[in-house]
Amino acid sequence: MDKQIKVKNIPVDVKIHKPDDLQPDRFNPRNRIYVRAVTGLHQKLRKQIGFIGMLAFMLLPWINFNGEQAVLFDIFEQKFNIFGLTLWPQDLTILAFILMIAAFALFLVTTFYGRVWCGYTCPQTVWTFIFIWFEEKLEGTANQRKKLDQRPMDFDKFWRKSAKHLSWMLFSLYTAISFVGYFTPIRELLPNLLMFSASGYAALSVLVFTLCTYGNAGWMREIMCLHICPYSRFQSAMFDKDTFTVSYDNERGESRGPRGRKEDPKTLGLGDCIDCKLCVQVCPTGIDIRNGLQYECINCGACIDACDGVMDKMNYPRGLISYTTERNLESGSEKTKAVRGKLIGYLLILIVLSGALVANVAMRKTLDLDIIRDRNQLYRVNVEGLVENTYTLKMINKAQVPQTFMISIRGLSDFTIIGKQEIELAAGSTVDQPLSVVIDPYDLTLPVTEFEFVITVKDEPSEFIAQPTNFFKGR
Repeated sequence: MDKQIKVKNIPVDVKIHKPDDLQPDRFNPRNRIYVRAVTGLHQKLRKQIGFIGMLAFMLLPWINFNGEQAVLFDIFEQKFNIFGLTLWPQDLTILAFILMIAAFALFLVTTFYGRVWCGYTCPQTVWTFIFIWFEEKLEGTANQRKKLDQRPMDFDKFWRKSAKHLSWMLFSLYTAISFVGYFTPIRELLPNLLMFSASGYAALSVLVFTLCTYGNAGWMREIMCLHICPYSRFQSAMFDKDTFTVSYDNERGESRGPRGRKEDPKTLGLGDCIDCKLCVQVCPTGIDIRNGLQYECINCGACIDACDGVMDKMNYPRGLISYTTERNLESGSEKTKAVRGKLIGYLLILIVLSGALVANVAMRKTLDLDIIRDRNQLYRVNVEGLVENTYTLKMINKAQVPQTFMISIRGLSDFTIIGKQEIELAAGSTVDQPLSVVIDPYDLTLPVTEFEFVITVKDEPSEFIAQPTNFFKGR
């Protein structure tokens, strides 16, 4: 609407806009983004990578290895099974190396090729596009979905909306079951859920993750990427002039404007951009890539595929929007430094961390020992006048096969062990073995004598672990 007001007695025409009219090309968190479908090389690649990742996520909990679930992070038992490798709290360094390797691999990829993790492999992006696929199948194209939302409720709208949300919820439920199956044996979890006999922790976890998946991929979508995910905020710190990012060639595209296919844009004073806005319509975060590099861009390449399709129809060369570097756009020639100090630094760190991980796994023993003394009574003298110390040996079989452990002592002489000295442990299990060491006090010269418990694998004598402790004689 137009309204005339006076400023210092001078009439001024002011046009008042409704909130929805302000900057229509700019993302507004109050407005829903209707992502338009697009085909092309990058979207085909994104779908294939997403499908492989989703398939691996869904199937891994169901795979068995050596008779056990191949990947299981058992929080209550405090052990992680990863294809024959059992990690305990004592193996924290191995887990730390794995996480550091993943972090620096992400830094390396981001420095070289921008935010491709977000666009191609991030679960938020993969699940969001899956939910959009359900929308397209049940509600139609982007324009049809927008019109459906604007029209009043009728039977057609009701069943389409109901079917969409039901499919979202069922897919979210299966996602939650798969996720919780990494922490609880999934072959027990699924029937227990169906029989309503699952533990409270498992049932609550499935419910929470179902609602989180439904909310994140169905409703929040790009809000997660733009306002919640911390990676979108600090990833630009890894960029430099030689980082490949999705970029618009401003020099080639400007000035924008519509024209006929047979018209020469140069005679019209126009660039190659016909201002069709397809790059905005296909963007899952609702940005206009022509405004330059923005932290909201997830480098999914949807705008590249859309623009290349338009360039083909106009008989213009492709690449108006492409994966390129700031250096290329500034110089207009291929001068990008693919190999540079930052990349070499990240690569060297990755090599060192990978070597450390391999060394830790190679030197890792298949057994572990923790000695706990009886703190209530350091020693006692029995009826025969012999000194007795009591210990509890906590032994862990880290191997994926049963092992028999032999208990011996090094550093003492003329002693007697009361308790089992040969213990068989199942794969990945623990045992608390109490035993006592008895010695004639005349054989001891000191009030406190240091010695070692030695645990040896029966079938592999070279595999052993020794841990020192003390024998108290008293006065």
